[in-house]
Amino acid sequence: MTSIYNQIVQAKAANKKLLAVLLDPDKIVREQLEVLVLKINQSSATHIFIGGSLVKNNILDELIVFIKNNVVLPVVLFPGNPSQISDKADAILFLSLISGRNPDYLIAHQVDAAPIIKKTQLEVISTGYMLVESGGLTAVQTVSKTTPLSRDNIEHALATAQAGEMLGNKLIYLEAGSGANNPVPLKMISLVAQNITIPLIVGGGIVDLTGIQNAYDAGADLVVIGTAFENNMHFFENK
Repeated sequence: MTSIYNQIVQAKAANKKLLAVLLDPDKIVREQLEVLVLKINQSSATHIFIGGSLVKNNILDELIVFIKNNVVLPVVLFPGNPSQISDKADAILFLSLISGRNPDYLIAHQVDAAPIIKKTQLEVISTGYMLVESGGLTAVQTVSKTTPLSRDNIEHALATAQAGEMLGNKLIYLEAGSGANNPVPLKMISLVAQNITIPLIVGGGIVDLTGIQNAYDAGADLVVIGTAFENNMHFFENK
């Protein structure tokens, strides 16, 4: 079976744009799960990402099992820390926060997570995670205690992405943060996309379908929708 990462690479080569719905277990209402999966099935989503900056509840396994029983899409972990690892998922974005200089998020959490992941069958996808200034304080910034990359210094963002690729990351993820006031600047997406060879993920601050298309047009290979869908499960019905 083709790996999830290879499918992403093949989609990039074919210029087929991908879309992930990000679900935060802390924001899931059990009573709305059936409606949630119905809306996902009716959407153009190609992947489901699960995770969050904190995740205080213990429904991760239950949530993944329910989704996999009702949605025929790959379920990919998007963990904020090692406690958010589940062998029920299909893959995990093995994140390194390369935009920051907090060693906990550069390597320490990864060291803690490695023995746990080795006991699972999860496909591990090394991902260079870059937090971009979005006009307000985001959960990622608060939890990671790191300074986002300047929105205006797109050359520095490019150098960071290229360093991530040279270090061996398989994906680069430009993130404005959950509930961001502004999305990742299109000029930044474009510059990074044109100067790396690995797939580019973009998320945070995208509030409508036009925002998704703008990110695609700028060069994003996969766009992530989280807060906008959490706040409005009819998001994908809005034309």
